[in-house]
Amino acid sequence: MLPADHVLDLFAVPGDVRPLPGGRGGSVLAGDLVLSPGRDARVADLLDPTLARLAVALDTRPGRRAQDLRIAVPVPARDGSWVVDGWGASRFEPGTRACTDLPVLRATGAVLHAELALAVRSWPPAQQPPRHRWDVAERVAFGAADRLDETPVGSDEVPSATADLVHELLRARTDHPIGPDQLVHGDLAGNVLIDPAGAPVVIDLSPYWRPALWAEAVCVLDAVMWLGVVQEWTSGAQREAMLRAGIFRLVADQPEDPEPYRRALGALLSLSRP
Repeated sequence: MLPADHVLDLFAVPGDVRPLPGGRGGSVLAGDLVLSPGRDARVADLLDPTLARLAVALDTRPGRRAQDLRIAVPVPARDGSWVVDGWGASRFEPGTRACTDLPVLRATGAVLHAELALAVRSWPPAQQPPRHRWDVAERVAFGAADRLDETPVGSDEVPSATADLVHELLRARTDHPIGPDQLVHGDLAGNVLIDPAGAPVVIDLSPYWRPALWAEAVCVLDAVMWLGVVQEWTSGAQREAMLRAGIFRLVADQPEDPEPYRRALGALLSLSRP
């Protein structure tokens, strides 16, 4: 799906667009902007002005080093709106490449979440009903869903093997604290680029009001799904965060084959068995 002519007109970009890989899928390059579909205007109105200010502040901060964190700047349309027919825009970052280095991803998340904790003191959508399966998955992971049988867990929409693994993780979950809630990027892996100077550039922020350690756990789980057990995350708060990351991903992604997740999370489950 490509943006309609009036979307391009409001963002003041030419009509010759080309698809871009990565991100949430469906993004296109139009002039010097990246246009991305499926944006929620209510969320963008709350988030994008803050992100734009933070992005500029990071780029112009005194003493900034070339490799310091950057954020792709959200750009409003000519009428001042941040979303037009579901399309949002951000500044294109030429010469970037996808970041596949897990330590860099984790370090980027740590700096980003420290900045977000200072910039955003509350997140009203956290108190609103879930709007899609990612919201439902996040609520299930933290025990905030009223009843599991009213969620995709155990329903016909989720393969039974995946539902079984979700319930194993739910039984293994405890009340161990994993940190205070704040605005976090819940889909960091795959949404960090490296610019020509070596700076990480964060794109497509998926906002949740949860502990930063949980967001890091989701990032780690996504990054090492095909590399085996997550050895460093088997005890204490890190284990608890990873359990909830596993629940979140399984409920949100609904994989036909959950075995890669079981292999990655097997050590966490074995620790909960007598």
